[in-house]
Amino acid sequence: MPTASHKLAARKAYQTLAWAAFRCATGINGLALVIICIFLFRNGLSAITWSFLTEAPRESMTAGGIFPCIVGTVLLSVGSMLVAFPLGVAAAIYLNEYARPGRTLRFIRLGINNLAGVPSVVFGLFGLAFFVIFFGFGVSLLSGILTLAILVLPVIIGTSEEALRSVPNTYREASLGLGATKWQTIRLVVLPAAVPGMLTGAILGLSRAAGETAAIMFTASVFYTPDLPTSIFSPVMALPYHVYVLATAGTNIEKTRPLQYGTALVLIALVLGMNMAAIWLRARLQKQR
Repeated sequence: MPTASHKLAARKAYQTLAWAAFRCATGINGLALVIICIFLFRNGLSAITWSFLTEAPRESMTAGGIFPCIVGTVLLSVGSMLVAFPLGVAAAIYLNEYARPGRTLRFIRLGINNLAGVPSVVFGLFGLAFFVIFFGFGVSLLSGILTLAILVLPVIIGTSEEALRSVPNTYREASLGLGATKWQTIRLVVLPAAVPGMLTGAILGLSRAAGETAAIMFTASVFYTPDLPTSIFSPVMALPYHVYVLATAGTNIEKTRPLQYGTALVLIALVLGMNMAAIWLRARLQKQR
């Protein structure tokens, strides 16, 4: 019969092995990210100039810059979050605070989890059929924003609901015990405590929206337009779709190779910048708690 000391040693050995596996997985992911960044930096840095960042493409995409693509990516990403974040938070509040536990609630959560794993091209085709054709918005900034909002909505709902669950029930009980209504408790007590966690979902959604190609190639992005959008019904250029065009449909793909790497490098820097701004906001809100 194994003694207690043997069981303790076995548990410690298992824990050490598990932590080693976690560290190995983290190291592999980190190394892959570093390799990709170094590769893009070495191949794309030569293309990064002031004119590249401030001018529109010209000469069949073989010269000029990517300024319309940068503006289009920012508008699509920020716009989708302005639509998706309030809807996602509202849905999470209902599911966690108001909905009765049961089969219907489990079915709704199952559907949300399944939507989070649907390929982005499916959302792009849905946006094409629903927003572009059925509602008649056309290939436009509005169609792209709404499609990306639906794309990131499951992620925001899931993370927002987890943030609400992390708020101790004692907060709710204390507020209700002092005479506050349920909505006042949620608005004044629960939400302020959960907002930093909800912003984690916003950061994840923002990153995904900024890097999507399939979801916008049918709904918002065009091959080339030198003009900035003048309304929400204007088509736009976007960095991920621009990289796709340069790599697959350009008139001189080899000549545009540095531009491809440079555009990808700018896209990573842009996503990193938006994420850092969101992380700074989350940290500031956490300090105010």
